[in-house]
Amino acid sequence: MRGEPSCPKCGGRVRAPGLFSDSWQCDAHGTVHPLQPVIPPSVEALGVVVHRTQVPVWMPWPLPVGWLFTGVTYAGDDRSGGRATAVACSGPGPLGGMGELILVAEELGVGLGARYAGVDGPDPGPYLSVEKPPQAKVLAAGRPTPLWHVSATPDDRAVFAGEALGLWLWAVVWPEQSGLLMYDELVLTDLRDAGAEVELVPCGALSPRLLKP
Repeated sequence: MRGEPSCPKCGGRVRAPGLFSDSWQCDAHGTVHPLQPVIPPSVEALGVVVHRTQVPVWMPWPLPVGWLFTGVTYAGDDRSGGRATAVACSGPGPLGGMGELILVAEELGVGLGARYAGVDGPDPGPYLSVEKPPQAKVLAAGRPTPLWHVSATPDDRAVFAGEALGLWLWAVVWPEQSGLLMYDELVLTDLRDAGAEVELVPCGALSPRLLKP
């Protein structure tokens, strides 16, 4: 399932560094960190991303009852390392039916989280009312982390964003009513710190949401 790297902001084609540029280029967005092809869910796939990335690989751990890991991808190359990661999980929604969650950690300006959120990027700041109390809280790497509701997103999803370990943290949930999951104070683990526990992650089928936000 190897494909070509793409633009994290729009999914368009990117040009590799060459004679006239030392960075990856998108015709629409200029210099970008290339989004690597989505890796089918497996413990080995998680290990690849964990060892290549410079940013957290967030996952609810333990996973909610009945939930499975359903895919991972990252933006970056072999030279820079991962500058954004996206982890997908799927399972029973709080109100019935199936729910899907994508957690994105990224540096400023990468734009991957905004793409999954369905908003003009690259960062969530313009869509957050941080002067108001946060709508959700998670425990990220042991630290209480407030998340605010992201406005102006498509009706089919609920989106929250905040800052964890000095980087953007996005939580994108489908369908919109499954956003209730975020009010349960999820415990997020950076899988770079999980060690051998990564081998216990239960894997499901690849989430189509990772491929086409």
